[in-house]
Amino acid sequence: MSEPHRLLEDLRQQVVANLRVFQPQEVPQPPTRRAAVVIALTTTPEDDPVFLLTKRTPKLTTHSGQWALPGGKLDDGETDEQAALRELHEELGLQLPPSAVLGHLDDYPTRSGFVIAPLVVWAGPHAPLEPDPNEVEFVVPVPLTELDREDSPRWVELDDARGPIVQLPIGEHRIHAPTAAILYQFREVAIHGRDTRVAHFDEPGFARR
Repeated sequence: MSEPHRLLEDLRQQVVANLRVFQPQEVPQPPTRRAAVVIALTTTPEDDPVFLLTKRTPKLTTHSGQWALPGGKLDDGETDEQAALRELHEELGLQLPPSAVLGHLDDYPTRSGFVIAPLVVWAGPHAPLEPDPNEVEFVVPVPLTELDREDSPRWVELDDARGPIVQLPIGEHRIHAPTAAILYQFREVAIHGRDTRVAHFDEPGFARR
């Protein structure tokens, strides 16, 4: 095994081990008010580990133009894992088997009444992507090192907030909850093995609509 592939396999095993001992908190919610999102791990052509972040197309009726992880509402009879893998395929053209799921993070209840189930998925090196232009304006492979920047996370205070609002700087952009809360927990739990909860983090006003 080449050195880059060995390091990548070490990362995968680290994430699996950390998620295996983590006890994700579930929030009971009818399937019609439940969604699943994916933190999909892959690499650049230079073998740098990244996760996939999308910019939602302005054509969408809800959360248009926002930064988001691939995902969406559960269809009738679907499990969280089935919905997450289906949405990953529909949005990014990436079809993965159930064995690609490495583990779950905490359910995140949103202000709009949905519960988001985040899953961590191993997409393998150089995952081939075909974003759906009806849903995704573009997709960004974000280096995992972005989650450990010295200026991350940031905390924002709003008068109408029910709790702290977490903000993650990604490149020159600022990512907010729910996505920022999920990525922050991914960093803490899956990468660093720290038992960290995020359901109490609130969303800014534009993310609640």
